[in-house]
Amino acid sequence: MDADGYSFRRIMGDAEFVRKTLIVLGLVLLALLLWKLADVLLLAFGAILVALILHASADLLVRYIHVPERWALWVASIIIFGIVLGLIALFGTQMRAQFSNVVERLPFVVDNFSKNLGFGAVSDDLSEMMNNMPSGGLATRIAGIGGAVLSGLADFLLVVIAGIYIAASPTLYKQGFIKLFPIRHHERVESSLDASGQALRLWLMSQLIAMACVAVLSSLAFWFIGLPSPYALGMIAGLADFIPFLGPILGALPAVLFAFSISGEAALWTVLAVLAIQQIEGNVIFPLVARSVVSIPPALALFAILVGSILFGSLGLIFGFPLAVVAYVLVKKLYVRETLGEQTTVPGEAEAKEKGGV
Repeated sequence: MDADGYSFRRIMGDAEFVRKTLIVLGLVLLALLLWKLADVLLLAFGAILVALILHASADLLVRYIHVPERWALWVASIIIFGIVLGLIALFGTQMRAQFSNVVERLPFVVDNFSKNLGFGAVSDDLSEMMNNMPSGGLATRIAGIGGAVLSGLADFLLVVIAGIYIAASPTLYKQGFIKLFPIRHHERVESSLDASGQALRLWLMSQLIAMACVAVLSSLAFWFIGLPSPYALGMIAGLADFIPFLGPILGALPAVLFAFSISGEAALWTVLAVLAIQQIEGNVIFPLVARSVVSIPPALALFAILVGSILFGSLGLIFGFPLAVVAYVLVKKLYVRETLGEQTTVPGEAEAKEKGGV
């Protein structure tokens, strides 16, 4: 009997070991699959952001204009895309000319900037590099750039279309995701999704308003200073402002380079204007429109953006901060409060309970 019992325990022990080994292997394979699909998952996250923007706009229509809820989403979508198309129709020709001017003048601007710093002309080095390039190399690089542009446009359209589908049936996708987890965890997963969604929605709407203000103020400032193509440069500054901390620096570089091509005084005024606009955004605009926005420690947010850009390239740079918002909410709710038992305020949770979900 003892021998039989020992054999039985050994068999059960081996079976448990095999089960745990298979679980570990499954988790490793899942991690590799997620890594391979990182770009697709980031695009899906972008679609969720589009859906949140559409839903937030629809809520404004229901609350202030009393549009029926069943029509609010479609009305909001038509208004948003109508405004975008209208702006393109009104200013598209001028903006295209200004962006073309930016692209055409940028090499000469970089040359002037390099010479002012005591270096040689960058264009000479580029010309020498191109002359030494094999005959098919330049065509291959141009084709690669064209392919990258087309791929970016295709990804953008995919994100917008998928965002509209998600916004049309958010419950369907949310419940489908919740069902991936055991039934005993459904309530926790749903409340976590609702809190994360509300925190993202609040941040997104505040950020879009701030971006619009930065674009307008930058365009006016660059026009007043006398920079070429001020509206295009202002638009670049506004779009880059979507990326906290690093975005304003990246968005200001073209304007500063163009200012250096005019004079040192113009460059100084441009730098001062950019700094003043960032102070206005940070101390006036954002506090007014971001009353309940999640406040992530600056160092943590900066590292999240840097890690996202290193791991996932341009998509990681763009979506690094929104992903940090979601991670911050989940850590505070699932780990700090529910695992460690410490009392803490979870961003977006109160708004989610008030609205009854996202």
